[in-house]
Amino acid sequence: MQNEPWMLIMMLGIGLYVAKLWLDDLRAHRSGQPNPSALPGATPAPARAIFIGAMGGLIIVSAETWGELALGIAGEQSKMTALFAAYTLIAAIIEEIIFRGFIVVTKRGRPTLWLSILGASLLFTALHPFLWKWEGEMPWQGGHLHWTFGVKGWFSTSAVFVSSLWFYFVRFARFNSQQSLLPCFAAHGTKNLAVIAIKAAQGFLSGWC
Repeated sequence: MQNEPWMLIMMLGIGLYVAKLWLDDLRAHRSGQPNPSALPGATPAPARAIFIGAMGGLIIVSAETWGELALGIAGEQSKMTALFAAYTLIAAIIEEIIFRGFIVVTKRGRPTLWLSILGASLLFTALHPFLWKWEGEMPWQGGHLHWTFGVKGWFSTSAVFVSSLWFYFVRFARFNSQQSLLPCFAAHGTKNLAVIAIKAAQGFLSGWC
C-alpha cells in the first residue's frame, strides 16, 4: 500500500471520517444522551488510564528497539514515507475500533473474554506482514505469497502480539471502568508515533509519498 499514494490518501479520508463518528458518539455520551448504536468504547476514560496506555506503548517500542539492536537486526527495517507514517496514525484508530472494539467477546465472563482476546490478538498479529509478504501483482497476474521466517520476522511478530495484548488490557483493566477505547488509542498512537520517530532517527523515513 505504501507504493500507492492515492490509496493511502483515500484510506486517510476514511479513517478521519470514522474517527469523527467515534468522537460524535463520545460527545453524545458526555452530554447525557448516548447514541444507542454508538461505536464501541465511545465513553470517557480517566486521564490516569490514558497515561498508562501511552506509557505502555512507549515501553513496548523501547524494548523492541533495544531487542533489534541487541540481535543486530535494526538495519532490516522497512523504509517509510511521510504519507504512510500519517496513515499509520489514523490506522491505529481504525484498528482499535475493529479489534479492541468489535472483535472481542464481552458479557460472557472473564475466561471467555480473555480467550477471545487471545484469538483476536493472534489474528491481529497474523495480519501484520512480518512473517510473510506479497510479491508481484494479483494472483492471476503472477503475484504470490512469500514467507519470511527470519529472526526479524519472528521478533517483530512477537512485538505486535505483545502490543495487542497490552491494547486489550488497557481497555478492560479496572482503572478504565467504562471500557473506553481512549486508552487504547493513546497506547497504539503513541507506539506508532514512537516508531515513526525512531525510523526518522535511523534514516528509514524518506520522502513524502
